[in-house]
Amino acid sequence: MPVVDSPILLLGVIGIAAYFLGSVPFGVVMARLFGLGDLRSIGSGNIGATNVLRTGNRTAAFLTLILDAGKGAIAVLVARAIAGEDAAQVAGFGAFLGHCFPVFLGFRGGKGVATFLGTLLALAWPVGLLACATWVATAALSRLSSLSALVAAALSPVWMAVTGRPEGIVLALLLGALVFVRHRPNISRLLQGTEPRIGQK
Repeated sequence: MPVVDSPILLLGVIGIAAYFLGSVPFGVVMARLFGLGDLRSIGSGNIGATNVLRTGNRTAAFLTLILDAGKGAIAVLVARAIAGEDAAQVAGFGAFLGHCFPVFLGFRGGKGVATFLGTLLALAWPVGLLACATWVATAALSRLSSLSALVAAALSPVWMAVTGRPEGIVLALLLGALVFVRHRPNISRLLQGTEPRIGQK
């Protein structure tokens, strides 16, 4: 954990603001803008980029990926500029919670993978790049988005350690654990061999 130098009240405000930013469901917004219908009734019902891709609209999926990652990164960078590293970690966690449990969708959100990666990139870019590379390598081998996310999440604390960012290990563990929690149905399908592959409608 980083040294807590900022006032607790300020950290609380930053965490709440980051949560509301993270709650913006860009996948739902993109689906509506591109006339794809209600994303929650398409494919897996997830609000993330992978499910947007299942509609066949790659542009909408790409924009969803960038925006979902961006809200985690922006939360971290703004909080760091305002109050330092402790605030950056609080903001990253808040944005991730917002995506997974958004107030605007009755707390039924996405799996958080893009926001997870965007948060890591902003917190410690070498860690973020290693996590992204882990996702890409696993996806290239398996064509399974969920498995790629799980492997990237599991290894993120390791990447924190090997890149000399021990203050980020606890946050990486928390975010990674939540990625696993949000992927419980996917884990079940992976074990059964019924998990849909990337690009499958």
